[in-house]
Amino acid sequence: MHPVAEALESPLAKMARTTPTEYWNDSCALAELEYAVARGAVGATSNPTIVGEVLKKEADVWLPRIRTIARENPRASDVEITWQVIEEMAVRGAATLEPIYVREHGRKGRLSIQTNPTLYRDAEKMLEQGRRFDSLAPNIQVKFPATAAGLVAIEEATVLGISINATVSFTVPQALAVAAAVERGLERRANGGGDVAGMSPVCTIMIGRLDDWMKAVAERDDIAVDPAAVNWAGIAVFKRAAALYRERGYRTRPLAAAYRHRLHWTELIGGDVTLTMPHQWQRRFNALAIEPVDRFDEPVPQEYVEELLRRIPDFERAYEPDGLAVDAFAGYGATVRTLRTFIASYWDLVRAVDEVLLPSPDVR
Repeated sequence: MHPVAEALESPLAKMARTTPTEYWNDSCALAELEYAVARGAVGATSNPTIVGEVLKKEADVWLPRIRTIARENPRASDVEITWQVIEEMAVRGAATLEPIYVREHGRKGRLSIQTNPTLYRDAEKMLEQGRRFDSLAPNIQVKFPATAAGLVAIEEATVLGISINATVSFTVPQALAVAAAVERGLERRANGGGDVAGMSPVCTIMIGRLDDWMKAVAERDDIAVDPAAVNWAGIAVFKRAAALYRERGYRTRPLAAAYRHRLHWTELIGGDVTLTMPHQWQRRFNALAIEPVDRFDEPVPQEYVEELLRRIPDFERAYEPDGLAVDAFAGYGATVRTLRTFIASYWDLVRAVDEVLLPSPDVR
């Protein structure tokens, strides 16, 4: 089959063409993004972990670029050079998506770039960085964490006309708080005469990382939970959040992230939602000889939900709309684990830049 025809007939392309479900490339790696766009993807994302992976995959591009940036800016710190690399990766990805952005009048075709994960407690500094990111390209989307400070930044960024992507989010309470903050921001912007028609806020729910946390809790607390149940935890939370979004008329779009298995795709097909998929999972799904079937409105097996509610209190906190207070978001187990991962990846990225900048030692 011709490569173009093969791409158009792939399961993900069929899903994008025949259902309301959109998907993004969960990376800003250029070859992977081009693969995804050819098969119907309408967005992409990045974070410190992803940027570190791209640095390795595209070493022939970025290592010389780091040296050039350092030569042109002899007083720049390793942190400043790191952020220039992050921004340049985002701008390059945004350029690949810009035709979609223009065609869809701003509703699709954006590249998400994450604010510094170490700032998760500082709304003012996150907002300052978000404003800079928004100026890099017309189709940039700015990631803020779903923490108490992140919610403040999300509302204020929305007032400024910045399309946000809430990240480090795992629970129904976080998703509802994000959507409420966006609604306040959209109303304030509209009341001030600002345009909101071309904005496209999304709220990520990291469904695979919630599954991971359920497994970790079961291990920590010595709970013999049905292994099938924990693989449905993130899906259950995502479907409940999406249903509440529809019921309340929220303009934020739910986005599922952190893929771990095929249910994270098959059970979400047909929803008016977005799925952000790593390249590896896209290739796996496209290799399946299956037709995309609308399953989004099918309920999660009740026995799994009941077992999780009965056996794991942290699932109840994630699943019930009032399960967590805003001040508790940053202390929720999945949030702590993910912030630690992102912060560690950020400093690993800075160290990777240092490895390029520092000369090899003379061991003679």
